[in-house]
Amino acid sequence: MSQMTFSSFRSNFLGNSADWYKNTIIAFLIINPILWFSGLHFIAGWVLVGEFIFTLAMALKCYPLQPGGLLALQAVVIGMTSPETVYHEVEANLKVILLLVFMVAGIHFMRELLLFTFTKILIQVKNKALLSFLFSLSGAVLSAFLDALTVTAVLISVGVGFYSVYHKVASGKKFNEDHDHSGDEGVHEYSRQDLEKFRAFLRSLIMHGAVGTALGGVCTVVGEPQNLLIAEKAGWEFMEFFWRMAPVTMPVLAAGLVTCVLLEVTGIFGYGGKLPTEVRSVLSEYAAEQEQRRTGKDTAKLIMQALIGLVLVVSLAMHVAEVGLIGLMIIVLLTAFNGIVEEHQIGHAFEEALPFTALLVVFFAVVAVIHEQHLFQPVTDMVFAMPTDSQPIVMFIANGVLSMISDNVFVATVYINEMVTALNNGIITREHFDVMAIAINTGTNLPSVATPNGQAAFLFLLTSALAPLIRLSYMKMVFMALPYTVVLSIVGGAAILVHF
Repeated sequence: MSQMTFSSFRSNFLGNSADWYKNTIIAFLIINPILWFSGLHFIAGWVLVGEFIFTLAMALKCYPLQPGGLLALQAVVIGMTSPETVYHEVEANLKVILLLVFMVAGIHFMRELLLFTFTKILIQVKNKALLSFLFSLSGAVLSAFLDALTVTAVLISVGVGFYSVYHKVASGKKFNEDHDHSGDEGVHEYSRQDLEKFRAFLRSLIMHGAVGTALGGVCTVVGEPQNLLIAEKAGWEFMEFFWRMAPVTMPVLAAGLVTCVLLEVTGIFGYGGKLPTEVRSVLSEYAAEQEQRRTGKDTAKLIMQALIGLVLVVSLAMHVAEVGLIGLMIIVLLTAFNGIVEEHQIGHAFEEALPFTALLVVFFAVVAVIHEQHLFQPVTDMVFAMPTDSQPIVMFIANGVLSMISDNVFVATVYINEMVTALNNGIITREHFDVMAIAINTGTNLPSVATPNGQAAFLFLLTSALAPLIRLSYMKMVFMALPYTVVLSIVGGAAILVHF
């Protein structure tokens, strides 16, 4: 009986994940207390960080909330961090949480306008290199005035929209029929090859757009959460922040866009996938049919979504309120003026973001362990031990590396606070503080594209409904981001050396 009970427990543990994965997680949960209670606290902390990154890498095998959450719970129980510290980290990142809860849901109610706009672009722009350039540039410009997570939500919505349209047709459905498009079931054999090519095409477009959000997000105060924190600590307004970052961000933006075109022309690192003729034909037919079926009410909805989209852009650019609160305003306006008044219709919009929001809170628990165990302290000591002239580039590299394995918001928060303390204690001058702030901002924003856990926008993409549809795994993202990581890091580091 006990054997049957244990077998039942094993079958339920982490659902349908492979046995080797379940055994690995169990091993993690055994190793951590052994290291901790052996007094190897620093090592135990870094082991936990590595284990959590492993759960992210296996996101398509098992959603990271469950294995990552077990690791976080264990860390709290055995004393690696405390509930109070976890709450403090959540409180410090409340702006990001509100953004995810409300802004992503707000974007959901604009999906008709987004699909209409991007379908037009996809059909009319037949040159893949130019199309990729436009996606990357659009991601950069939008992120500079909105924020990277909001733009990523747009990319996800567009990607899912494109995929669902073709998958319905490939499965023998009509455009207006509901259909589960999560796998290949029902796809005719002659369409399967086109579907794989379409997935490769979408993967490359989405990755170009996602990297574009990093290219633009580093430029302005509103682009990334840590930018606002750094600007507040330094006392920089919107335009001052832009001009101070420009010697680094503008060369990096140019290099990133050139890299985008070169990747498409050469077809390396998983890029270069073309839109199959059959798929283009399907999307064209879809656009034509939608035009024919569009009523006056549908047109009014598109116009209202466009007007409210303009309100969104202006509100975010002027920073009239925190991003999450603006998102709530957009939800109210879009639902009210589009006649969406039933609770279940509104609730559906929150399904995409809330699992990731829960995962992000688990991530903050891991960040709390990093904070309490002072895992980054050796890096701080090393930087201040360097000659003054060498400190900016060392800070850029250190922040870049740490952001790849941790979270760029946390890394930026830790090191800008260290710089403020050093300034107040007279260790560094105000001029040197400004240079170090630039190094911290660019260091946390640029090399962090290397891994999904480096940027919240990338992690959101990895754990979204779109990732399994287009077969975008953790290692696939790392591989496709590699050329961008190298170029952005080298150009950003060179700019730091030349100008500062």
